Amino acid sequence: MANVISNVFKEELLKGNHDFDGGATYKIALYTSSKTVSASDPTAYNTTNQVANGNGYTTTGNTLTGAQVVGGSSASTAYVDFDDTSWTSASFTARYAQIYRSDGSAPTNNSVLVLDFGGDFTATNGTFTIQFPAGGTSTAVLRLA
Repeated sequence: MANVISNVFKEELLKGNHDFDGGATYKIALYTSSKTVSASDPTAYNTTNQVANGNGYTTTGNTLTGAQVVGGSSASTAYVDFDDTSWTSASFTARYAQIYRSDGSAPTNNSVLVLDFGGDFTATNGTFTIQFPAGGTSTAVLRLA
């Protein structure tokens, strides 16, 4: 499995319904290895197979900060970069993370993408961090070429 951009995001992007440059709020939620992942599923944030509330994790996940859109007329690839995000005092296991729009404006709760960690990662009374790759045309988790 690999990271998957959601089909619903592709449609909503072409409709002009996403603004990563400060106009919308995006969150990231964590899921267990039981989550179904494909471009057509999930279409929106849901709690099915999400990491359990408590033990350092709050249902709905963390708000992503520091979003920057990079590109321009001379760039053949545009991308979005986010700040790393962490859960402290964490005691849970996660395999996937879903980024979704969460600000209450349409298309609220629609999935953007699902990250596949490539296996289960566990924190035991520690910090669980998602470290996004350095922003770049070949490294950012969300890019258009």
